[in-house]
Amino acid sequence: MAHFAQLDDNNVVLQVIVVNNSDCLENGNESEAVGVAFCQSLLSGNWKQTSYNGNMRYNYAGIGYTYDSGRDAFIPPKPYDSWTLNETTCLWDAPTPMPTDDKRYTWDEATISWLEKT
Repeated sequence: MAHFAQLDDNNVVLQVIVVNNSDCLENGNESEAVGVAFCQSLLSGNWKQTSYNGNMRYNYAGIGYTYDSGRDAFIPPKPYDSWTLNETTCLWDAPTPMPTDDKRYTWDEATISWLEKT
């Protein structure tokens, strides 16, 4: 099965649908363009293919994600103002890594630090 994300005018994902592989074939090979045309025949709009296993466009698209055409990537919403985009993964990184012990933590934007959950 193939997955396609419908984008609004700002390239924000509105929905993701599942399309049968047979609806994406051209001369026996999967084609994003054919899949996009199939999606447009069902629902108008701008469509981009996405992948659960991350073999295209870095991340599986989710509602609220943004498609960045320069990076050809789906980028999740920024969780906190202090976080920065990791150009290798197209995911957001905290200013300091989360501790790797067996404790549970939550991010505290006011102190720009990880706080242990109690």
